[in-house]
Amino acid sequence: MITVISATNRPNSNSLKMAKNYTQLMEKQGVKSKLFSFESLPTDFIISDLYNKRSENFQQLLDEFIIPANKLVFIVPEYNGSFPGVLKTFLDAVHPDLNRGKKVALVGVSSGRAGNLRGLDHLTGILNYLGMHILPHKLPVSSVLTLLNEDGTLKDENTIKVLEKQIEEFMKM
Repeated sequence: MITVISATNRPNSNSLKMAKNYTQLMEKQGVKSKLFSFESLPTDFIISDLYNKRSENFQQLLDEFIIPANKLVFIVPEYNGSFPGVLKTFLDAVHPDLNRGKKVALVGVSSGRAGNLRGLDHLTGILNYLGMHILPHKLPVSSVLTLLNEDGTLKDENTIKVLEKQIEEFMKM
């Protein structure tokens, strides 16, 4: 199973829009996936789900999206030159054994020029430490606001092509 993760809890984020587009592109290639938006995380999980504690809501999310997945796609927005703190907190709340050996694709999203390359590098270091296997083709999506229609669909053909290429490479991994 493949889980596509919108790695921010910001409501109606561009990351979620990109994650939805990514799952649709996967579907076009005959690849089934589940979309996990961090909007669905319990608002108090930093208190209820760290340090060997586990709430029922958080466990349900793990059971649906993380534990059965052998591949994860992180759609990661740029926050302060890196990735969102909610993503780091989520990774801290999940026992490393649940992710060890999983294959990962990374897509950075930003309204600026770099497509969150620095954040993807930071995240790569953490995921490598956790024993995950990262697809070398990390995809920075820059100027995301110019790439989406008003309804959130991806309109830029070049971006669609590079996302499709990444998906093809990820399926061979």
